[in-house]
Amino acid sequence: MQQVQVCIVGGGCVGLALALGLAKHNVSVMVLDAGPEPQPLNESYAVRVSAISLASQSLFESLGVWDAIKAQRATAYRKMSVCDADSFGRIQFNAQQLALPELGHIIENDAIRYALYQALQQHSQASLMFGSRYQSIHQTDSDVLITLEQGMPVMAKLLVAADGANSGVRSQFKLPISFWDYDHHAIVATIKTEQPHDATARQVFLPDGPLALLPLSDPHTQSIVWSTAPDHARELMAMDELSFNKALSAASDLQCGLCMVQGERAVFPLTMRYAQQWLTGKVVLMGDAAHTIHPLAGLGMNLGLKDAAHLIKALSEDSEEFASHRTLREYERSRKLDAQKHIAMMQGLKELFSGSHPLKKLVRGVGLNVVDNLGPIKDLFVQQAIGE
Repeated sequence: MQQVQVCIVGGGCVGLALALGLAKHNVSVMVLDAGPEPQPLNESYAVRVSAISLASQSLFESLGVWDAIKAQRATAYRKMSVCDADSFGRIQFNAQQLALPELGHIIENDAIRYALYQALQQHSQASLMFGSRYQSIHQTDSDVLITLEQGMPVMAKLLVAADGANSGVRSQFKLPISFWDYDHHAIVATIKTEQPHDATARQVFLPDGPLALLPLSDPHTQSIVWSTAPDHARELMAMDELSFNKALSAASDLQCGLCMVQGERAVFPLTMRYAQQWLTGKVVLMGDAAHTIHPLAGLGMNLGLKDAAHLIKALSEDSEEFASHRTLREYERSRKLDAQKHIAMMQGLKELFSGSHPLKKLVRGVGLNVVDNLGPIKDLFVQQAIGE
């Protein structure tokens, strides 16, 4: 039998960040993941990227992996442009005006995961079990027993479920969730643009949903996240490359000129999920296992990393027994409140920017221009964008 203080189910970015943070505080951890080990980036850009906030950057710096992440095609964006395609409204942020070096970075998820994985391999306190599934999980008042499919038992003081939106751990312990369908599918792809992106993250609100254009390390290459109605998404995915390029160029209002898709397009449905209960005994949820949110503001990864940062701090400073009920309850209470706030905010934005009703268009146009011209209100939007 192997004994560890914390067993983390899920070796994604959030689970690995938690593991590294705990290992650095001399906490023994095991990561279980059914998938293969993370691999270095290849020459082609991956279609899944994240807008990493300055707050998330600070976490990576504290974990000692920021330089390794930054070296893997991380792209700083120094400007942000948000506009409504159906009205005259626009918001623009500029890092220089805020005395910041940048507003954030666009980074391929695989780059983050690989840097965390490499750092964890150097820690004697970390055990990485990729290609491994658990067969059963049982808990007592003080421990959790995880039995792997190959028969090996693992005893932990705490089990963290970081196994994604369709969390098997959450399902096994029957932790209730609230959810609703955003009635959007997101198309992700890498594109080339006629004009350079100028280190600007752009978001265009269309009647059917938002289109995000996120700058990558090549000045003429961007990643897109196009959220739209399911029927429209199916139409777009069925188009040949030339037709898709025309539709994308029109939707982007040619802000960077003509758009040309590079390689594969992927699509996935968007659903809000929120676990009503994050804690049961010595089992706790984090990341997408606890909450999923619309990608229109790029908050999903950053919310999960905030979960990890909070739990690292809470467990490393626990003055009572390790992973005491009081500590875990405080983590649950604090992170649930933050998740609730962001879910409500994203739903409000989605509702406001959906549709072409004349009154909505007027409110959107006036509202965005008011925000762009009133310093204190604009500062609040900027603070949200950089994750502070």
